[in-house]
Amino acid sequence: MSAIPPGAGPRPLAGSRRTGRAALVGAACAVLAVALTACGGEDPDAGTNGVGKLPAAKIESKARAAAQRADTVHLSGNVVSQGRTYKLDMSLAKDGAKGELTTKAAAFQLLRVGDALYLKANAAFWAGEKSGGSGRPNQAADKLDGKYVKVPAGDPVYQRFSGFTDKDTLLAGLLGLHGKLTTGDRSDIDGVRTIRVAAGAGSGGTLDVSLEGTPYPLRLRRAGGAGVVRLADWGRNVDLKAPDKGQVVDYGSKISGKR
Repeated sequence: MSAIPPGAGPRPLAGSRRTGRAALVGAACAVLAVALTACGGEDPDAGTNGVGKLPAAKIESKARAAAQRADTVHLSGNVVSQGRTYKLDMSLAKDGAKGELTTKAAAFQLLRVGDALYLKANAAFWAGEKSGGSGRPNQAADKLDGKYVKVPAGDPVYQRFSGFTDKDTLLAGLLGLHGKLTTGDRSDIDGVRTIRVAAGAGSGGTLDVSLEGTPYPLRLRRAGGAGVVRLADWGRNVDLKAPDKGQVVDYGSKISGKR
């Protein structure tokens, strides 16, 4: 029997080679598509705390609960209250607060340690308080210039400003959104991804909530142009201590007369 010459055996059909190559390419593309999907390129909640998938009311509820549980927060921005605009820069803790409060007429420092409230302002501020807003020079007020004044709990000044040093009271008043809530845009604040919750028409207001870690509220826009507030440094230590005695003036004993 004669030997079969090299290359004389049966050869695969060209069409079958093309079909096999196409199947291989298709399989590779399918694997790549699955891999890209798994990487989360199309999922806006990939790598987040998951609150972006929740209804708006639930997001707001979680943000408020997180704020209440936190021991401290740094709050800054503008708030309109009873027709007055206040600029806030306050570090708030469970047992007190410190920072600066600015109005159209004055800027002053607030410090509360426990129940003790101290206010540091210039003489014009205290003259205005004493004279009903005239701000005329006052010898007693001059003695308070640049000093920490310990304000009695029953004094109108205490009642007016202590709320700005009470974390739970202040946040409860600021963070409440009323009406029907809807979820809005995703954004970021100082590099932290957020989701926005918007209140219904009429009540207005929006709250940006962190999508990373604990769902803290990070920015509040109040309805009707009543201010924008940033909330940061959640849980960071706030060093609170009473001023040195030499820097403290007793309000009641240094300003004569009663209002």
